[in-house]
Amino acid sequence: MTAVAALICDCDGVLIDSEAVAARVLVRELEARWPGVAVTPVVMPLLGQRIERVLSGACEALGRSLTSHDVEAIGMAAEREAQDAPLFPGVVAALDAIALLKACASNSYTAVVHGVLARNGLARFFGDRVYCADKVAKPKPAPDVYLAAAQGTGVAPRACLVVEDSVAGVSAARAAGMTVLGFVGGTHVGDAHARELRDVGAIEVFDDMSTLPARVAYWTQNTQAVQARSR
Repeated sequence: MTAVAALICDCDGVLIDSEAVAARVLVRELEARWPGVAVTPVVMPLLGQRIERVLSGACEALGRSLTSHDVEAIGMAAEREAQDAPLFPGVVAALDAIALLKACASNSYTAVVHGVLARNGLARFFGDRVYCADKVAKPKPAPDVYLAAAQGTGVAPRACLVVEDSVAGVSAARAAGMTVLGFVGGTHVGDAHARELRDVGAIEVFDDMSTLPARVAYWTQNTQAVQARSR
């Protein structure tokens, strides 16, 4: 059996509570451009994908359009405001307590993620093991960023345990052959989100970062169960 050897964390919505900030910005900017349009029900299910994809999906669903200038301006506003989002309570202590090799795999930009990790005192956990969508061919929900993380850390996908908060992220990690824990502690998360993460392959779902070390320990110690569930 291949032992669990690495913990890979998404950044937005897992380490920092930024998805709610991004959602607020996207809704605000789209409502300003499309007065009277119900934007929120369309935007919320798309979170976790690149902002460009969220905007494209919103345009398609609502029969609207945005200029390239609009897309750039909205993306810059979301990235700027999300950088000041707070850490999830307990995340530093949780990472300190987990002895596995750690990596970060994000749908954001490499420079942005490194900046977020540095400002929040998290860079020491990940070092240069940061893998982002701007460095691979396709963003989540494609598996590319997770496959890059496995290759970069030298750990087989089957030996990676992932923490993800979005449908796109869980789908990406599962497509890469990894085991996924779904995190639903974000302030943007609705009542149905836990079920949605399970439906796309999360092995379990939790909302309290202080419980992560025990969960990782359980699945690390039960390697056979992890790999059976990951097939």
